[in-house]
Amino acid sequence: MKLAEAITHPVGQVVFALAMTLAIAGLWWAVKDPIIVVGLCLAPIAAMIALRDPFPLCLGFIIFSFFRIHEAYPFLEPFKIPKMLALGTISVLAVHFFFRRIKPYWRPELKWLCWFFAHVTVGMFFSAGRPQAIAYWTDTFVKIFIMVFAIAWLTTTPKRFIIAAAGFTLAGIATSVVAISNALQGIGMVEGTRVTIGRANGSVLGDPNDLSLVLLFPLAFAVTLLVTKGVGFLNRALGVVGFGVIVWAILCTQSRGGLLGILSIMGLFGLRVIKSKVVLLTIGGVGAIGLFAAAGISGRSSGGAGEAGMVDESAQGRFNAWEAAFWMAVDHPIFGVGLENYRLNYYTYSSMLGTFEGIAKAVHSTWFAALSESGFIGFWLFMMVTVGTLKASFKVLKRMDMALAGGMAVPPAAFAIAAAMPAGMVSFIASGSFLTQAFTWPLYINVALTVAVAHYATTLGIDVDGRTPEQVKAGGWMVLLGLRAKPA
Repeated sequence: MKLAEAITHPVGQVVFALAMTLAIAGLWWAVKDPIIVVGLCLAPIAAMIALRDPFPLCLGFIIFSFFRIHEAYPFLEPFKIPKMLALGTISVLAVHFFFRRIKPYWRPELKWLCWFFAHVTVGMFFSAGRPQAIAYWTDTFVKIFIMVFAIAWLTTTPKRFIIAAAGFTLAGIATSVVAISNALQGIGMVEGTRVTIGRANGSVLGDPNDLSLVLLFPLAFAVTLLVTKGVGFLNRALGVVGFGVIVWAILCTQSRGGLLGILSIMGLFGLRVIKSKVVLLTIGGVGAIGLFAAAGISGRSSGGAGEAGMVDESAQGRFNAWEAAFWMAVDHPIFGVGLENYRLNYYTYSSMLGTFEGIAKAVHSTWFAALSESGFIGFWLFMMVTVGTLKASFKVLKRMDMALAGGMAVPPAAFAIAAAMPAGMVSFIASGSFLTQAFTWPLYINVALTVAVAHYATTLGIDVDGRTPEQVKAGGWMVLLGLRAKPA
């Protein structure tokens, strides 16, 4: 029996589990730490599942890394779940890839992503704050890059599409529940009214704007589960609950970017349901007024109704940050100031402009973050990734609509993901214009799932972009570098 078959055979997995049990018994005798032992006891089960199918492990790693579940629920912190999932995911992917149990393929969006990643990687060695750049690349950005390929190459069946949609929605609900609870109890509030999660512990969710963008991603999946027929009663019920809870949580952040994201998602799905543009615009206008009123934007201490003038303090702060980002790119046009180096350079450039406010601020714009930290060349590559993924998501949905109209049987789970991707991309673009998310998860998960559903559509015989299933297979370094995008 081949090793690749042995490690996934039931008998081989039993032998593996017994070996792990003996190892755990030895560690119990040596360590005697209940938390560590519980984690180790779960390891054989997780390993057996992952060896048979690495997709759940990869999905779990993305959910914990993106939604910061362990920070929203601090009792999970001692288990070091993200680190364990990262180690397990990379190890299992290596095993499956080595034994060719993962079938790679290629699409243009992956080409531009590789070029952008390579540019940022080289650029971090030229940054002024090299330790910060290398630390962020090692801890976050390289993992995001690897997971794009993992999720794209593993999400190949309708079952996995629906698991991904339901998993992201559940994660959004779990995070939203904590946000709503904090808002009701007045825990971790910013400016007195804006909710956060884990702010005292330095969590990524400790900024209300970043929290709102994290929640926008699962909102697109909640809506698509709600409106897509054929995904099952439980999934549609999950969509209903997810929509209500996630929107409530975003309103609690009082993020204007988050509200724009909600309107973008609802607008795109509204276009598919409501044929009259007049009716849609009327509903959208009333909905926008209702959302801003429900969020209590006018009551914010910054950017609220209490600030006079056309440009409030919050908006002026953003303009100052964007101007500083532009001049960083002018001084470092090729590679920018480097990953995670905007804050380090903010004092220098804002002082030069006469706008320093006494503290280092975030750039508050995905586009200016990419511009300042990767230069003009990096910004162009970043836009190629973003625009290419946006165009591909709309094209896949349009071609699936045409296939359904022509009588082709398209699995509802795949169509649900195809419908969610344009909404996810548009909400990212709308909200990301005011939030700093150039080098974090949202865009790159959208890239991975757009690539996955586009490839799946091609395997069904749907002509997504003029390529046959044989022409989307991986073609080595020539394809990786974009020199041969359509291998024969």
